[in-house]
Amino acid sequence: MPLQPFSRPGLRFLRLLIGIGWLFFLPVPVVAQQGAVPDLLSQADEIFHQMSAMTGLPIKEPLKKRVISRAEIEKYLIENLHTETTPAELHAQEATLRAFGLVSREFDLEKFLLAFYTEQAAGFYDPKRKTMYIADWIPAETQSMVLAHELTHALQDQSWDLETFLHAVRDNDDAANARQAVVEGYATAAMMQQMTAPLELAQLPSIAPLMEMVIHQQFEEYPTFSKAPYFFRVQSLFPYVQGMGFIQVGLQRGGWKTLNGVFDNPPDSTRQVFDPPAYFDRQPLPALALPRPAALEGVAGLEFLTENVMGELGYYALLGQLISEEEAKSLGAGWRADRYLLYEHSGGKDYTLVARTRWASAESALAFFRDYHTILTHKYPELAAENSSTPDLFIGTAASGRILLLRQGDECRWAEGVPATQADAMLAWLRGL
Repeated sequence: MPLQPFSRPGLRFLRLLIGIGWLFFLPVPVVAQQGAVPDLLSQADEIFHQMSAMTGLPIKEPLKKRVISRAEIEKYLIENLHTETTPAELHAQEATLRAFGLVSREFDLEKFLLAFYTEQAAGFYDPKRKTMYIADWIPAETQSMVLAHELTHALQDQSWDLETFLHAVRDNDDAANARQAVVEGYATAAMMQQMTAPLELAQLPSIAPLMEMVIHQQFEEYPTFSKAPYFFRVQSLFPYVQGMGFIQVGLQRGGWKTLNGVFDNPPDSTRQVFDPPAYFDRQPLPALALPRPAALEGVAGLEFLTENVMGELGYYALLGQLISEEEAKSLGAGWRADRYLLYEHSGGKDYTLVARTRWASAESALAFFRDYHTILTHKYPELAAENSSTPDLFIGTAASGRILLLRQGDECRWAEGVPATQADAMLAWLRGL
């Protein structure tokens, strides 16, 4: 399963873009495979034609392929980090993690990503080089599954140009994560269809829950992955587990030929992947704007860093890590829209975070308001509430600045680390959105 986590600022640090292949749920021995290179190349050609016949995706040009070692894959990953992501982008990604309270102030994102993504690579299709890189150490029984997944990406690339498809929504991480789920879920479903043949995947009950259970059972095989924060694990598995569930629903509604139309009109949000009828029944998504507040413009020692969308996936993972997985499952589905802005204070490691979220109902917004208040008390142990706080409004003071949290109808809005001189203006601005 291809992974290329290094991309633009925001919460795109876990973007599983096409590039590096992983199979979390298939433990791969570290003993080198002794298969002959010609045999591996022949196997790839055979599976390439099998996947084309199964999915209906045409072979438009011969498959370029190369057999490589584990060391070469790891070298590719390291080079990819530094060519795909600038130091400034990595800094913004790291700052976003810290600002949302998902990692400590000492967390080193680059070091973590290198360990996280080199732990278990298993061959990959690279759409930049239009080449299938075949791992030379994979056992034969696993190699066919790896190739089935990766060569489906090669077919996708020949029909839709994956680089263009995955980078088409650069200003919306949630929409980009949804596109990633289409790409990965499709390839995972194609691999599973090959494994379950002659049974049709569309005729089987949803296998996403079973797949998720098997993956969790394999956590101990991958120490870095198993010890990673919940947020990272959920974000990294989403394209495969929920993505495959989305694709299976699509298969049930019209088969591979109809499903290929999803690439021409992909989902706009991870909510549509979590809840496939929201996509296939064309349920509209609300639009939500968050302009930069005038109260923060030109403030000495405050620099705008990044802005983006967390999406249902982001808030599901945040609630799961900082509240509980049960609360994430209960409340996460109530997400409807969001956007956030992030500013950095001089000296680094202190931030002003401004966010706006919309929920399915006023009750859901109030539930999130209460959850996020709990999160704030953990993020800022020194947080002191003011007497003006109410059941729908929290005003407090922390070391980084004032904290404002407001629930208004079906929305929850907040600002953290606000300079004291700008607190009144910021509260008025939040109320006026």
